[in-house]
Amino acid sequence: MAGCCNHNARFDGVSADYKRRLWLVIAINAAMFAVEMGAGQMSGSQALKADALDFLGDALTYGISLAVIGATLRTRALAALGKGISLLLMGIWVFGSTVYQVFYVGVPQAEIMGVIGFMALAANLISVMLLARYKDGDANVRSVWLCSRNDAIGNVAVMIAALGVWGTATGWPDLVVAGIMAGLFLNSAFQILTQAVREWHEEEAHAHAH
Repeated sequence: MAGCCNHNARFDGVSADYKRRLWLVIAINAAMFAVEMGAGQMSGSQALKADALDFLGDALTYGISLAVIGATLRTRALAALGKGISLLLMGIWVFGSTVYQVFYVGVPQAEIMGVIGFMALAANLISVMLLARYKDGDANVRSVWLCSRNDAIGNVAVMIAALGVWGTATGWPDLVVAGIMAGLFLNSAFQILTQAVREWHEEEAHAHAH
């Protein structure tokens, strides 16, 4: 068992209850990706598309987390590295496409943004509540928690953007929120990558000690 030599081992996800909760959260995220991407296309909202991409990233992230539960710390650190890099790429994509939209501003439909933003927030709050008990674990478990927490923040931001678009009749609030969400992606990527690298080195040191 990973971590059995270390009495202060971080929770590594080996629990039937945790796996059940993770499956549920994967299903919620995959469904919301489809709903939100469709709504983003329909309403012309960059913030909704950024949030949809977040849901897709999370469904894949949680799938990887589930696959490596119980694996060696090195395998889990590698998986977390992969997730950190994918978050980094999503952040860059959202940032780039938002910059592109700045030069091509259409006004998104605030009503669709508001309704879908509210649905997405509800989905994420359920995910956060399902995972709250397991928020302090290894890089893998922690990345799952961070993604869910970021999503809930992102959804509140989408709803604020919808209000802004409705109030100003311009697309700028939508773009500002998409930019902030890109920053969130990048920040989480940095946190996950840092912890994954640290755990990789811990495992290396442990291997050399034996």
